[in-house]
Amino acid sequence: MQRFLIYGGRKGWISGLVGELLEAQGATYHFGKARIEDRHAVLEDIKEFKPTHILNAAGVTGRPNVDWCETHKIETIRSNVIGCLTLADVCLSEGLHMTYFGTGCIFHYDDDFPQGSGKGFKEADKPNFTGSYYSYTKAMLESLLREYPNVLILRVRMPIVQDLTYARNFITKIIKYEKVIDIPNSMTVLPELLPLAIKMAKRNLTGVMNYTNPGAISHNEILQLYKDYIDPEFSWSNFTVEEQAKVIVAPRSNNLLDTERIEGEFPEILPIRESLIKYVFEPNAAKKEEVKAAVREMRGR
Repeated sequence: MQRFLIYGGRKGWISGLVGELLEAQGATYHFGKARIEDRHAVLEDIKEFKPTHILNAAGVTGRPNVDWCETHKIETIRSNVIGCLTLADVCLSEGLHMTYFGTGCIFHYDDDFPQGSGKGFKEADKPNFTGSYYSYTKAMLESLLREYPNVLILRVRMPIVQDLTYARNFITKIIKYEKVIDIPNSMTVLPELLPLAIKMAKRNLTGVMNYTNPGAISHNEILQLYKDYIDPEFSWSNFTVEEQAKVIVAPRSNNLLDTERIEGEFPEILPIRESLIKYVFEPNAAKKEEVKAAVREMRGR
């Protein structure tokens, strides 16, 4: 029987959602007690819970955003590099499969992968973006973690959920901003893709997986969907990447990831725009006035 051990905490965003999914499926699962950089404590968890699969969503992204990592480098290294490598190494020694919810924010458009070209970064491509310390540690981790034959690395990007007032939801973030850039990006619609992560773990898939919906969508396109489905009076303004740089500490990643591998495993996966409509905007449109009022209160305008 398959038994899952989740790291990231019951109150963690992705780890909590994974726990809810496993609960709904009637699966056997537990949340790990150990800090993942503590090898002995992780081994104790494995001894107690006897898992067949580890699902690791632990790590730091920073609050309120990745700029936090610029001034908390040791904490970032300990969690994002040492902790994850320790967990992967323990899993290997214990004969366990590990799924790691990583990031695709380790690439950016360049001359070889121009914005708008439709050419996406593949799983074998080496990271070309280390502009933020967060991305720097994640790129370093991926290069080391891909050597472990028991690990599946999921490259998550700009994760999205249905709740438009949830602070970590990418759509919530751009709704709250006074100004946004307008660049097409690969993104991860969690209500659609999280169940697929559990299926991948059960299939014991390994290696790197670009864990996004096919295609790219821009900030303006998402905000226009919000306007069309929820609030016709909603408005926003744009600024350039150069102007954005003046109000953030570290540069941000913008890219398109190739989705051939995930589409090969799950041909039913929806393109990003269709997924957003089905899993985010149509459900919110069904309670439009309630959502509109909550978002307006959140924005304070």
